[in-house]
Amino acid sequence: MKITDTVIIIPAHNEEQVIAQTLKDVSKYFENIVVVNDGSRDNTEKEARKSNAHVLTHAFALGQGGAIQTGIEFALTFKEANYFVTLDADGQHLPTDAVKMREQLIKNDDDIVTGSRFLGSTVNMPKAKKMLLKAATWFSNKTSNSKFTDAHNGLRIFNRHVAQTLNIQENSYQHASEISEKIITNKYKYSEAPVTIVYTDYSIGKGQSMLNAINIGFDVLLRKVVKK
Repeated sequence: MKITDTVIIIPAHNEEQVIAQTLKDVSKYFENIVVVNDGSRDNTEKEARKSNAHVLTHAFALGQGGAIQTGIEFALTFKEANYFVTLDADGQHLPTDAVKMREQLIKNDDDIVTGSRFLGSTVNMPKAKKMLLKAATWFSNKTSNSKFTDAHNGLRIFNRHVAQTLNIQENSYQHASEISEKIITNKYKYSEAPVTIVYTDYSIGKGQSMLNAINIGFDVLLRKVVKK
């Protein structure tokens, strides 16, 4: 039986090659799926609409953070929804991990559970990617006073309280650091869960570059300075 009290939120930008398979895999376990087509220039929207998912479209690309916030706001209209999952469109995340994370959140009475590939496992992960993510997590922990092992993992689940109060402001990839910071400042009860991340040639090709990661770091520091 499919899970009906959880909404899967999938931000998607130019994912026509993989979105159909991702939705097929997720729909085996979850009834309610929201795809936010973030200004794609390909057939992402067309492919997504072939499924039973709810499809929202931005006229232009806001970035992953903006797409997730749009998805959260729409998902909150589901009266039966108690839990909300963010999941990448490129097939890196396993829906079975989302199922396990939901069970962990309920058992621990957490507000949010974040996935960690470093507590779990990876498939075909490039060494350079591992080094970049380790460095990004260290940086995020230092700037947010947190102790995550994988701060930039897009697979996470949270309850309605978090969905109503998170209010993501950073549109691009900086949103991951923002979420880490808000988990601490908003005093959400949280835990991490071991997950498996599957790297393919496709997902690696769409990943963040080293330069982009450095730019994100500077943006995070700038936000800190402005707040002070």
